[in-house]
Amino acid sequence: MKNKQPRAFLSPLTAGIGLGLALMFMFLITGHGIGASGFFVRLSAWLSDTVVPVWTENNNFFFTFAANGNPLNSWISWEIAGVALGALVGSFMSGRFRFNIERGQNIGVYSRVALALGGGILTGFGAKLAHGCTSGLGLSGGATLAVAAFVFLIAFFVAGILVSLITRRIWQ
Repeated sequence: MKNKQPRAFLSPLTAGIGLGLALMFMFLITGHGIGASGFFVRLSAWLSDTVVPVWTENNNFFFTFAANGNPLNSWISWEIAGVALGALVGSFMSGRFRFNIERGQNIGVYSRVALALGGGILTGFGAKLAHGCTSGLGLSGGATLAVAAFVFLIAFFVAGILVSLITRRIWQ
């Protein structure tokens, strides 16, 4: 059996240029920037409306998103589907696809999953507070020179450094 080595990652410069071009074409073609967190809000509102429609109608936040109907009617849903499919295809093409949970030697699988879920929930909550995620507010907002984008990015990096100082022993 042939031992296939995975292909090298793109350089950060090449990846950054590619991301910038993707953002530019997204603005030109759809009139929207790149984003992600809006999909999860729309999906949650749709699920809420499906399971408990009366509660959703009385919830000012979810009602506005549920009124748009099926989340597949939104451009952001198709963007997220494309990102997921592109990541899957790219991982197969580069020889990097595998099922595993990456973790440091000082942490078990369940603790790693709990930390990942906790971090994801906190990041999602922060994205809602900031009215956008790293891609929507950080990249798309930064491309339009929105002050909120730069404040968000500074806060995001500072928080990331602080959390890494707290959790770095787990990865050693």
